[in-house]
Amino acid sequence: MAAGLLSIPQIPMPASTPSNRPTRLSVSVSVSVLPNAFFISPMRPPFPLSSLRSSALVFALPTAKPEMAAAEKMPNCEWCRWSLSAIKSFALAEVEARRLKYPTAGTEALLMGILVEGTNDASRFLHANGITLFKVREETVKLLGKSDLFFVSPEEIPLTESAQRALDKAIDEKLKSVGEEGETTTIHMLLGIWSEKEEPGYKILASLGFNDHKASELAKVANSGTVTMT
Repeated sequence: MAAGLLSIPQIPMPASTPSNRPTRLSVSVSVSVLPNAFFISPMRPPFPLSSLRSSALVFALPTAKPEMAAAEKMPNCEWCRWSLSAIKSFALAEVEARRLKYPTAGTEALLMGILVEGTNDASRFLHANGITLFKVREETVKLLGKSDLFFVSPEEIPLTESAQRALDKAIDEKLKSVGEEGETTTIHMLLGIWSEKEEPGYKILASLGFNDHKASELAKVANSGTVTMT
């Protein structure tokens, strides 16, 4: 059974200095995509991939908040875990940024990553409200323009500061909705994208009919775990 490989981009991280100048954290991992498993690890897994169940796989995505970064190093950190579909969406965001030949992955890339993954609750909610990957790509190009024909995206595409904030706000949304237990999901990620009101992801969602009322519906979904097809 073959496994595909993806790469996680370099993420701008704040330094622990008074100037708070951003540094770059290189996250070099292998991403193996199998029919029922998606494994991310900087080393060979200690057990066969075929034995993995997707519901059991969690991983802490990069954070710019020192307290979150410290918590991620603690064993069995419940509140800093991300769902499998959120991890896939994060990885696919870089793929979408590269597809459009952009130098960075912003909130628009995170949004496209959610839709490309396609099996998650946030994607289903967006589709139920008429927001598709094709429309988001089209609005992204309208808003950000096309890259030069001969431009090549960097080997490791960094997140924008707003995309990093969206990820951190996703964890905040998760803590508000379900507390420390459970995982941060694509629904929380989408709410994090919507919270960045001056950024491309928000503007694209708004242009396609997403609004604060739908965000409130989404927050209720995060609490109940049930996607309403409206």
